[in-house]
Amino acid sequence: METPTLVMAAHGARSGHWESVMESLAARVRRARPGARAELGFLEISSPLLADVLAGAPGPVVVVPMLLAGGYHAHIDLPAVVARTRPDAVVAGQLGPHPLLTSVLARRLAAAGLRPCDAVILGAAGSSDPAALDDVRAAARLLSVRLSRPVTAAFASSGTPTVAEAMERARSGLAPRVAVASYLLAPGFFHDRLEIAGADLVSAPLGVDDDLAALVWTRFDEALTRRHPTGLPALAG
Repeated sequence: METPTLVMAAHGARSGHWESVMESLAARVRRARPGARAELGFLEISSPLLADVLAGAPGPVVVVPMLLAGGYHAHIDLPAVVARTRPDAVVAGQLGPHPLLTSVLARRLAAAGLRPCDAVILGAAGSSDPAALDDVRAAARLLSVRLSRPVTAAFASSGTPTVAEAMERARSGLAPRVAVASYLLAPGFFHDRLEIAGADLVSAPLGVDDDLAALVWTRFDEALTRRHPTGLPALAG
């Protein structure tokens, strides 16, 4: 059976730095499984557009949403693009929550200078979809276990508590400092909002990381298992 093409489906942004990080992450994904076809496309704003990548991808296709939680883009926007341009494609689950993301978050916090007595907020973009907010709260619980301390999920746009509200509550507690773990894939508008929220430290976004690349392939393999429960097609690498 022909090995499917992995198509990473990211949102898109008006930031050259954001696009550069996503392209570097896609390159890391390709290096993690040499010989496999892996392409990156964007739902909007950035190029190449996902619709064009899907139309040009050879053979069977597995789409992995480069999204950390569910919500409109994962459940409405992306499936609509796939249905219009490549209805035969298999769509995997979004990236988070997952222990591999927890590992990356912990490393980013350590690199930013996290101390054992710091209060920690997991700062995410947010969503109007309650299920997407629950995904972020689940990621906060995973990080809480890893760090052996409470972690509050907070949101830079839609969702409660807002980052500002979470900061106010953390400042009223006993922790001498407040750290924000950036639950974002790349720098840009939402990470800028986290950086001006008044925390003592803000970790870098998840960015380019071997664990994140491994997670993309994990979602790819899970999707194939659902499509071929009696046996996966031969995979490269």
